[in-house]
Amino acid sequence: MDLPKQGAITEVGPRDGLQLEVRQVPTDQKAALIAGLVRSGLKAIQVASFVHPLKVPQMADAEALVDLLPLDDGVQYSALTLNHQGVLRALQTSIPWIEISVAVSDSHSRVNTGLALDRIGAEVDKMMNSALKAGRKVRASIQCTFGCAEDEPIPDERILKLSETLLSYGIHQLVMADTTGMATPLSVKRLLRAILSMTTAVPVGLHLHDTRGMGLVNVMAGLEMGISHFDTSLGGLGGCPFVPGAAGNIATEDTVYLMNALGIQTGINIAQVACWSHHLSRFFGRTLQGKIYRLHPRNSGQPACNLNIN
Repeated sequence: MDLPKQGAITEVGPRDGLQLEVRQVPTDQKAALIAGLVRSGLKAIQVASFVHPLKVPQMADAEALVDLLPLDDGVQYSALTLNHQGVLRALQTSIPWIEISVAVSDSHSRVNTGLALDRIGAEVDKMMNSALKAGRKVRASIQCTFGCAEDEPIPDERILKLSETLLSYGIHQLVMADTTGMATPLSVKRLLRAILSMTTAVPVGLHLHDTRGMGLVNVMAGLEMGISHFDTSLGGLGGCPFVPGAAGNIATEDTVYLMNALGIQTGINIAQVACWSHHLSRFFGRTLQGKIYRLHPRNSGQPACNLNIN
């Protein structure tokens, strides 16, 4: 197999991983977690989302958290936005990467952003123009790329048209998101063939969920198509607050283990990431969805990684 030689992981645990959790993680503890993930070798971390604090209370401290980040340490810190108001909030901070996330499912778009698909175009135009004019790097992600349980099957043409529109703005990365965990290896490969034929200059990534237990199988399908960029969450934390029964993201440790087994380099220390997963497991009082972190001792002889669990 002609697989990538290097793998690029965007750790989304501090954002996607925490957003469903009822127990609030204090802002300083989030900053400690992010710093620990940086020490583990992660070079891209999504730290927060600028969304309505009443809908996603765990993200209400986005501005305060960004203020605590050392933005000059060579890490690509990003935050997610769903509308123009979110972009404007992000622009009031020093966050260098802004993710502009758009759904191709009408029902998901309505519940997630309050906008029907026929109103999305104008909103995206405002979001893109504001973010790019301000000199921020833009990750554009397409939600529900592989389907939404609440909708009829989403035609590939709709996804490709939106991808073409997003690419036309001069974005820095395009991410295909399996928001509801409906992707299969066949659907991943079919869609990627079309998407990759549209661009060679912009990196294409996958944001996969493990709702139906297909997460790592779909990673393998992506790797076989030459994809090297993946969004992951430590311990397999995560899920969408607007998707009933949503499971977590693919686990960072599991994904890196797979890549290591295939000879793909990431520069990420699994044991150090696993240390933080153990502490989050204790913090939330349950075993997390990921597998590989459980094989590592709680502290793994690594530098201190601890959350206040009192």
